[in-house]
Amino acid sequence: MSNTDFALAVEDLTVSFDGFKAIDALTLYIDRNELRVIIGPNGAGKTTLLDLICGKTRATGGSIKFKNQELSRMAEHQRVRLGIGRKFQTPSIYENLSVFQNMEVSYPAGRSVFGALAFKCTAEVKARVQVVAEDIGLGDKLDTEAGLLSHGQKQWLEIGMLLMQEPELLLLDEPIAGMSARERELTAELLQRICKNRAVIVIEHDMEFVKRIAHKVTVMHQGKILAEGAMDQVQADPRVIEVYLGH
Repeated sequence: MSNTDFALAVEDLTVSFDGFKAIDALTLYIDRNELRVIIGPNGAGKTTLLDLICGKTRATGGSIKFKNQELSRMAEHQRVRLGIGRKFQTPSIYENLSVFQNMEVSYPAGRSVFGALAFKCTAEVKARVQVVAEDIGLGDKLDTEAGLLSHGQKQWLEIGMLLMQEPELLLLDEPIAGMSARERELTAELLQRICKNRAVIVIEHDMEFVKRIAHKVTVMHQGKILAEGAMDQVQADPRVIEVYLGH
């Protein structure tokens, strides 16, 4: 496979903070329509890797290619426009707006100079909100004030706000933290649905959940990749058991 066939090609990526290599010559390839889960002990560099991909942190060396375009010198907003969506650990939704309004304001109207000026809540936006709301399981909650949603529903709404922009790569940092068992189950189904037409990278600690959703698992340790493959294979790897699963 040539690099152009991947949704994301990370090669020899390095970032140093005061001489400490948080990410150390890391190479990672994500296929189109793949749901990849990244696991590893705290301090392994998982969140830093997402920061590098979305542009929150600048790499010291190496290459990040998305849709065959080099990202490493691109600003964060340019990467969003290219089709990268990132969800952080704490949901950032507009609590006093309805679910519908939260999604409406996330619609990328400002992609052209006139888009923002001419923008009205058109049939197109309404249709898009409806489709995404069904996808995230909030189809019957469009008029509900976002602040009244459960913790899990807020997380789904935030994923929905990202989906409004039709990203081709979605980065999710611990999406099920603090969720009930039922919400975790629904989130697993949601993630399986949304990776049908985009690549999704998830950072997660809950091994049962990882087992349910991952196409492939990457184990990070000290800024490097320790192991990669199917969940069963990774779980049986003695090095992974030693540094991570054994604790």
